[in-house]
Amino acid sequence: MNRLNFLPALSLQTRSIGLALGLLLTSPAEVFAQKIDTSPDRVKTDFATSLPLLGTVKPRSTAEIESSNWLIGCETLDRDFADYDHYKEYIAPLGIKRLRMQAGWDKTEKVKGQYDWAWLDHIIDDAHQRGLKPWLQTSYGNHNYPGGGGSNLGAGMPTSEEALKAWDRWVEALVKRYKAKVVDWEIWNEPNFGDNTINTPAMVADLNIRTINIIKRIQPEAKVSGLAMGHIDLDYADAFFKILADKKRINLFDNFTYHDYTYNPDSHYPKVMKLRVILDKYAPNIPLRQGENGCPSGGGSGRGALWDYDWAEVTQAKWDTRRMLGDLGHDIETSIFGLIEMAYTNGPINRLNYKGIIKSDSTKKVIRPKIAYYAIQNVTAIFDHSLQRIKKVESTYNREHIPKNKAEVSYSASTDRNLAVYGYQHKTSKKQVFTIWTDEYIPTESNKPKNLNFTFSNANFDQPVFVDILTGKVYEIPASQWKKTGDSYTFTNIPVYDAPILIADKSLVTFQ
Repeated sequence: MNRLNFLPALSLQTRSIGLALGLLLTSPAEVFAQKIDTSPDRVKTDFATSLPLLGTVKPRSTAEIESSNWLIGCETLDRDFADYDHYKEYIAPLGIKRLRMQAGWDKTEKVKGQYDWAWLDHIIDDAHQRGLKPWLQTSYGNHNYPGGGGSNLGAGMPTSEEALKAWDRWVEALVKRYKAKVVDWEIWNEPNFGDNTINTPAMVADLNIRTINIIKRIQPEAKVSGLAMGHIDLDYADAFFKILADKKRINLFDNFTYHDYTYNPDSHYPKVMKLRVILDKYAPNIPLRQGENGCPSGGGSGRGALWDYDWAEVTQAKWDTRRMLGDLGHDIETSIFGLIEMAYTNGPINRLNYKGIIKSDSTKKVIRPKIAYYAIQNVTAIFDHSLQRIKKVESTYNREHIPKNKAEVSYSASTDRNLAVYGYQHKTSKKQVFTIWTDEYIPTESNKPKNLNFTFSNANFDQPVFVDILTGKVYEIPASQWKKTGDSYTFTNIPVYDAPILIADKSLVTFQ
């Protein structure tokens, strides 16, 4: 098993003495929390290559990044499954500005007719002061009202006239209170979760319409996400979009969100593209957003989606980075679920949810960042909005001819196996970076690469380098392993495996 070991090889007695001394000298939070490792060897795997090592990707904090494709999940604070104060220091170093959160009607209006905003004020104010941007979701129902809907994952929506009027009042108060600090909103969460048949497409569409009407009336510049579908149900989505279109409200929305947990993160794109085709019938200019996805670092029932597989930290890191870069390659914004392991105490998930990229415990304290945390840092450090996607990066395998077109890059690889290959170029310098990984199967714990040869046409490099995203290691591609012929570049013996690697112009990678 290829798991990261953060403890030195000390005897049990020595470790016990050290822990006891630590308990005396540090606060409880400091005892449990490991600070972020910024050393060049912060991630060690058995990935090996003969390429000369140049250094390690240098992470960038949110203050160093103007904008990017990424969001990070800070969910379940409304149900106290996580504690924002325990992990807030870990957000900015990750390099992601936008935070997905539930606003928690049931937690805010515990007494009928009385709002207690203190818990949410604290979180929104702190995030805003750090330069972060909450993406605030209006969820869930409220127990004070008959027909008020449930307040947990998979719950039914408010249905009674009294509850819906109370919902309207709460949404109005919510938007008025935070409109100076929150621009991005989302309506409900996973209405079609599991076998939920209560929340019909018509009911969900009606709640989306009444809610966006309130948000836009108070905050016309608001950006609102609709649907938040728990798994991709094409018929459900079609019915939902049609109602919004028939009522001429669909174009009020900035995007529609979906969550789709699949064991192979690359296997779901055919279904996503079918969802795109359905949305195009009604609103071709509105983007899709992947609103919540992640992978556990361990298996176990009661821990949510994808539990029945023997995951580890390295396979979690592979899954998360493949999903991030796969979505980027399809022009889809993506939110990683989630920042920290969450201690669920009710609903269909009833144990610690291992999808967090920070290791936690049942008391919600931070233990340490996982491999995925550092791997995601490597992604965010390189891929921001200074890069633009090359729209067509096509394989020449089994194709006799691809037209020469400067908007298109073609490539050939010395394999007939499936690869995920996406290309990007810097908006100013036009220098390029290509992401590559094998995408045929669920991520494995093996990091043994296969050396492949690649030729890219219409490419643009001055000095190409190789980057392993998991470890962040940056390697030289020696002159003997690449050559330029016209506008084509040929690379030989490039190590490729089931985690993303990059062939990038050196100017696009800052490393230590």
